Amino acid sequence: MREWCKYTTRLDSYHCGCQHDCSYCYAKSLLSFRNFWNSKQPKIAAIQDIAGTIKTLDRNTVVRLGGMTDCFQPLELKNEVTYKTILWLNRYKIHYLIVTKSDLVTNEKYLKIYDKNLAHFQISISGTDDKKCWEYEKAPAISKRIKSLETLYKLGFDVSVRLSPFIFQYVDFDILNSIRCNKILIEFLKVSHWIKKWFDIDYTDYSLKYGGYQHLNLDHKIELVSKVTGFNQVSVGEYVQPHYEYFRENVNFNKQDCCNLTLPVFHYIEQLKLF
Repeated sequence: MREWCKYTTRLDSYHCGCQHDCSYCYAKSLLSFRNFWNSKQPKIAAIQDIAGTIKTLDRNTVVRLGGMTDCFQPLELKNEVTYKTILWLNRYKIHYLIVTKSDLVTNEKYLKIYDKNLAHFQISISGTDDKKCWEYEKAPAISKRIKSLETLYKLGFDVSVRLSPFIFQYVDFDILNSIRCNKILIEFLKVSHWIKKWFDIDYTDYSLKYGGYQHLNLDHKIELVSKVTGFNQVSVGEYVQPHYEYFRENVNFNKQDCCNLTLPVFHYIEQLKLF
């Protein structure tokens, strides 16, 4: 997906582990076999290094916070590296995309510093059942994340539901479609040997092999996406290139950006020059 992802600049405030320790996590699967993953004691990034990087960024950059780990995992309560990173991004007028599974994102302290002209949010859920999610995620309850989504949306921020990965067996579409937010980004589960080892679900439907992973076939994905009806703007981010092309042309609200961020016009002009 990185070949067609528009936002490849990432800043991780924590790395080599994540306290949410999701069973399906691709970062965990990539790092575990190298013995780089420690969910109990993730490494803490040095804010001076992050600040040094931010100073070098072009103003047209959109930085993703939370690439290999969650930028709002419990460590943040004590260390505040994400908080300090946001202050630096505000200072240099750099847009930032916060991707998280935590309701800490709407803690009052953080709400006071977000710049509405720069901040973008994707709050991740994989299903809609609080009890079920605790079997495979150590993140805050999905209901709390939905509340954070709706809070940010009500306050006028650029925010999307990130249904990622879309664990269709655990989704109640009535609950999903009732979320008060106008945008949703859908990403389907991609299955590796490691994920099969950690995440106990029925993988019968994941019969398509592509890019070293197993995936649902396109017809099944189309059927599932058709059930997502509660949002004005729907996007599907894909790792299988033919599937990406289908959803880009037939579903995605913004054909140039599956993340569908609301950005100033000059940002889109600069981004189009890259393609």
